[in-house]
Amino acid sequence: MPGALHVRGVVLPEDRTRDLWLVGDRVTLTPVPGATTVVDGGFILPGLVDAHCHIGIARGGAPIGSLDEARQLAYVDRDAGVLAIRDAGSPYPYPQLDDEPELPRLARAGRHVAPPRRYLRDIGVEVAAAELADAVTTQAAAGNGWVKLVGDWIERSTGDLAPAWGADAMAGAIAAAHRAGARVAAHTFDEAAVEILVRAGVDSVEHGTGLSLDLIDEMARRRTALIPTMINIATFGGIADRAREKFPRYADHMLALRDGFPDVVRAAYDAGVPIFVGTDAGGGIDHGRAADEMLALHTRAGMPAEAVLAAASWAARDWLGFPGLVEGGLADLVAYPADPRTDLRVVRAPHRIVLRGRVLR
Repeated sequence: MPGALHVRGVVLPEDRTRDLWLVGDRVTLTPVPGATTVVDGGFILPGLVDAHCHIGIARGGAPIGSLDEARQLAYVDRDAGVLAIRDAGSPYPYPQLDDEPELPRLARAGRHVAPPRRYLRDIGVEVAAAELADAVTTQAAAGNGWVKLVGDWIERSTGDLAPAWGADAMAGAIAAAHRAGARVAAHTFDEAAVEILVRAGVDSVEHGTGLSLDLIDEMARRRTALIPTMINIATFGGIADRAREKFPRYADHMLALRDGFPDVVRAAYDAGVPIFVGTDAGGGIDHGRAADEMLALHTRAGMPAEAVLAAASWAARDWLGFPGLVEGGLADLVAYPADPRTDLRVVRAPHRIVLRGRVLR
């Protein structure tokens, strides 16, 4: 069939040599005569995922100003092998890009829903507790399946992290999002806030530095996902330095959260919590760093290489609803010349990238 592609190699997670054919945007296991072979050997994975990314936020933290800016940021991720993105909150609406063929698959939240005067300027919709459920319902309609809650931030009057709203308001917001057909991703650093959010039924914990062992077990029971963003947590030293003069308790708290976080992530993995790779690119973290996050999960949190690959590829795609390399699945793949399970550093340099059945590299 003209335009059909053929790939052959060790397909993960099956761990066996297979032939796949890509016809348009779909995978088939049925041979297609005349298909062009674009991979012959090596190791093949479903396209990588950045499950916490912001293509609506420019470097430095300001909202982007145009659709083209969003495209350019998404291209950086795409060219690193990330072929699906969950944008965990964007101050700039860009539904026009949902099905753009040159871009990674997009799962999107609307704007962050944040407490008044306690979040990054111009990024979130800032609402009091009484307005929270209505704001979440509005933002559910602005995304394509996700809502982003800012579950905690610094409370300047006390000089430390604190929950953004009360427990009843946050539980009501999560229920409102679910009624609107959206899942809820919650930013949380703080111990008290993350407990409220998990017990209220949040769908994913973003960062999660304040998790306790008891709460990790509850997440595992509920199948609540954790997106650790370890390369972002590594920046807490700079945050603490800038805050120390005015907020010394907050500075010490952030450093303690940073230092204990690898053990938190490892405990979550050991307990069976679903963990997915997310960089928090946008603002303070550059795009295109999924490989760095994968390596941090492996070397700092001790997750086995194959578990990290699942968290960045086939398991993350299943979680977001982007089927992998199965009959009728989506024609997105990355190929590597060597086995990334043996040396995870291989993921820094895919030698073939195919998105929506088109060869990009």
